Amino acid sequence: MRIGFIGLGNMGRHMARHLIHAGHLVTVYDTRPEAGVEHLALGAHWADSPAECARNAELLITMLPNPRVVEDVLLRGGAAGALPQGALWIDMSTSTPAAADRVAAEVLDARGVRRLDAPVSGMARGADAGMLQIFVGGADDDFRIALPVFEAMGDPDRILHVGPLGAGYTVKLMINLLWFSHLVASAEVLAMGVKAGVDLGVLRSSLLASPAASHFLENDILCVLADGDYDDSFAMALACKDLGLAVDLGRDLGVATELSALVEQIYRRSKAQHGELSGEMSPVRLYESLAGREFRLPNPAAALDDAALTV
Repeated sequence: MRIGFIGLGNMGRHMARHLIHAGHLVTVYDTRPEAGVEHLALGAHWADSPAECARNAELLITMLPNPRVVEDVLLRGGAAGALPQGALWIDMSTSTPAAADRVAAEVLDARGVRRLDAPVSGMARGADAGMLQIFVGGADDDFRIALPVFEAMGDPDRILHVGPLGAGYTVKLMINLLWFSHLVASAEVLAMGVKAGVDLGVLRSSLLASPAASHFLENDILCVLADGDYDDSFAMALACKDLGLAVDLGRDLGVATELSALVEQIYRRSKAQHGELSGEMSPVRLYESLAGREFRLPNPAAALDDAALTV
């Protein structure tokens, strides 16, 4: 299949590589020409503009930082207008239904271009391994056409068709929102328990043995507890962007988002203190400061081994 791929960042560069390995004819574009060097070495073609990347594509994939960039690339960059009649646009960015609808209303619908929204989870590690989870919104027929392409980039057992157009965007925003909320709640609980004198390992084990257990406490936070790794593979700037999109969606839907708005404020405070490029786990550092100590397990290897048994 002739595929145009726009956006070769931390995630997109791996995703495009897997498509090339799967035998697709891939044309790539990024604002940084150096980002495409490895893809050209594997046989991909380079495009000098978004429009050129889309021009002969049967399927165009965008993996971009935010809705504004999606609209810039598709509309002002000319990609939407360059797509052939009957082509399929798949936006795998964490974006919003409103942005895609504007692109469709201005250009795509009149040209008979179909579309899917298919944002992903799994971070750069999952993209590198070709084991992303993909949440797809759109028509059944279009999903079936795109499924082999998704399977080249993601875990076949975790490629989910979650509903009509826009559902993929919404599901991904809700996943991120709940994960960030887990982080803030877990860090606050650990700070209080530790400052009250409870051993960190004992507190965590007690929480995991209780109805308050979570995948976050069992697995995700171990990068901090074991290695002091605040996961800079996903920057705070992107985390705050996703939180803002989720809170905005709640407002647009008329759903009160008091808790989500507070989580967003805490993330933005961490971004201001630790920097835009600091890792998505950086808000834990705010609570470590309140506790007067870093959250580190004395025997991290044992904790990692225990977690591996549950994954």
